[in-house]
Amino acid sequence: MNQTRNDADVAFIKALAELLNDNELSELSVKREYGENDSLNVRVSKMTAQQFVAAPAPQYQQMAAPAAMPQAPAAAEAPANADPAQQPGAVTSPMVGTAYLAPEPGSANFVNIGDQVNEGDTLLIIEAMKTMNHIPAPRAGIVKRIVVADGSPVEFGAPLMIIE
Repeated sequence: MNQTRNDADVAFIKALAELLNDNELSELSVKREYGENDSLNVRVSKMTAQQFVAAPAPQYQQMAAPAAMPQAPAAAEAPANADPAQQPGAVTSPMVGTAYLAPEPGSANFVNIGDQVNEGDTLLIIEAMKTMNHIPAPRAGIVKRIVVADGSPVEFGAPLMIIE
């Protein structure tokens, strides 16, 4: 595949994504024929904030914490089925992208459950179109819950954290 065709395919896919958003569609599937035995199959879909919240969270192996590390508060503070976006103190995503809890792989998270944050402190990064966007704390408080997993996709308005 030559670079010109690759650039045209990328532009085509971007146009499909815009069409998806502009027409409030949830999925779009297209097959582009270039010739015999040469085609491009594209499926573009999006998840609403409601679907994202209802999706099962990725399972991570629990690691033993060092003795000096503070333990997270008990999860009995809110009902398990409560919508995090409706919680008082919910910090929601200002954009669509990929959430990262640490500045780079292998480094410590910006914040952890139980941390005190000040207004303007970086809570996490959302990567959108190869740009790393620092998401600041909208107010001072204590991080009560981290709703997103590191490296997970987020939609506009999706809950990220709860700060009280």
